[in-house]
Amino acid sequence: MKNYLLISFVLFFSQVNAQFFRKDNGLAHTFSIVARDEKTGEIAVGVQSHWFSVGTSVSWAEAGVGAVATQSFTNKSFGIRGLALLKEGKTAQQALDILLSDDPGKEVRQVGIVDAKGNVANFTGKNCVDFAGDLKGKNYAVQSNMMLTNEVPVAMAKSFEANTRLPLAERVLEALKAAQKVGGDIRGKQSAAILVVKGEATGKPWDENHLVDLRVDDHADPLVEMERLLKTHRAYEHMNNGDLAIENNNMTLAMQEYGAAMKMFPKNLEMQYWTAITLANGGNVQKASVMLQAIYAKEPNWRKMTKRLPKAGLLTVKEKELNLLLKK
Repeated sequence: MKNYLLISFVLFFSQVNAQFFRKDNGLAHTFSIVARDEKTGEIAVGVQSHWFSVGTSVSWAEAGVGAVATQSFTNKSFGIRGLALLKEGKTAQQALDILLSDDPGKEVRQVGIVDAKGNVANFTGKNCVDFAGDLKGKNYAVQSNMMLTNEVPVAMAKSFEANTRLPLAERVLEALKAAQKVGGDIRGKQSAAILVVKGEATGKPWDENHLVDLRVDDHADPLVEMERLLKTHRAYEHMNNGDLAIENNNMTLAMQEYGAAMKMFPKNLEMQYWTAITLANGGNVQKASVMLQAIYAKEPNWRKMTKRLPKAGLLTVKEKELNLLLKK
């Protein structure tokens, strides 16, 4: 009898796999959130799972269109097809209904969708592994399956609603952390992803996708690593803003932006270096030299870099001043 039951289970699971699991799809038992920032219009999707590189299959978003999270027995086509339906003018619910209408495996699917207007929809198939559930709120939808407890959707929703002061990426991260705090995936944790795009398309996808695009593919504590990466991302946003200010000949703003970046990561030599070069170009060669000597002491190759900058037009000082910057 035991052997008969075992054989029956194996045959059943093989049939399930044949029908619902393909190499181009995959398994992603997980928790996720799709959301829109009412103030900025930005759109996001965030996810964590005990599955390698979850961001390659669950999270999909396009500027001015929306975001999709497709999980459980993942149907990756829901990501691209869902965004295409939204782009045609379908609401989140209409897109979801169409995606599920011809899917023989819908009872093992879990999907969340938000459109550019903040409409949301989600679905949890009746055969998703417990604990499985979802919730919808204003501008967001959360969904989870194979959770240790049944508290995950509520915890995520409460967190998202409570953190309106935060930028959208940080708000999504806090929702993911809230899910983990009440148990998260019953198997543990391995990977995470956060994707944020603009609320309106501008015809310049290189500027729209992606405002934030971070993935932790394999880590003992992916949300801790995600938090570190997000902080690093914000610091380099300040660096990029500083570079732009220099292009616009606004040295005061450039120094403010570089200073903000260094404050976040005071030990980052790259940030220190370009701040020093900006000081030199702005006429404060003595202070720049002091900073550069400290940088060279930690990594001599930066001195070689300084020698190359005048040719590229990135260091515009006289020869005497250059020698001061290069002195040993």
